[in-house]
Amino acid sequence: MNPAAHTVVAITANARVIINYTTGDTELRRLDGRPVAGTVVHIQPSTPTWGTTETRATLTPNGSAPARWRLAAILAVLLTAAARACGRRRRRFSRLVRLACMGRHLAPATYAQAECAVRAVRWASYAMPTAWACLEESAAAAALLALAGRRAEWRHGVATDPVRLHAWIVDSRGRPVEEPEDTLLYTATYTPDGPGPARRARRENAT
Repeated sequence: MNPAAHTVVAITANARVIINYTTGDTELRRLDGRPVAGTVVHIQPSTPTWGTTETRATLTPNGSAPARWRLAAILAVLLTAAARACGRRRRRFSRLVRLACMGRHLAPATYAQAECAVRAVRWASYAMPTAWACLEESAAAAALLALAGRRAEWRHGVATDPVRLHAWIVDSRGRPVEEPEDTLLYTATYTPDGPGPARRARRENAT
């Protein structure tokens, strides 16, 4: 397997963020002119916040979801927990990414469906005893939508000031679902179409 096929090199104003989507390894390097194999994504500069704006790893439920979504979310959360725990530790990140992209060939979810999925997953995973952050939460929401026969527009990306990573769900128009406003500071580096700014990500960044 060619590691470069699963590597994104995110270029910021002052550094390179190298993300291996097989292992989850992330490396920050200064811009020194040396080539790095992988898909190159140029990160949009964001307005400096001096560290006062920060996306939380997980968010509390913001509103309720119908009972059928909450019941199905329990299965999606358990499936995500199993994908995280079972198998080689070094492949944990890639398993969660594959789970988040499992419904990529399905019809896109509506905003209301994506909203129900995110809310239901937050409800079902609120008391998870294991480590549970935005990657697990968004993967579970994507899995829940796939179980409902819908495609989740899953995103993983990078923001600057400081350099940080986040995973989230957007609707078909690229709007973050049940996310704080500062999610717009992130540039997508991975979508269900694969590493790099796929067509959907490019449309989102242009709007």
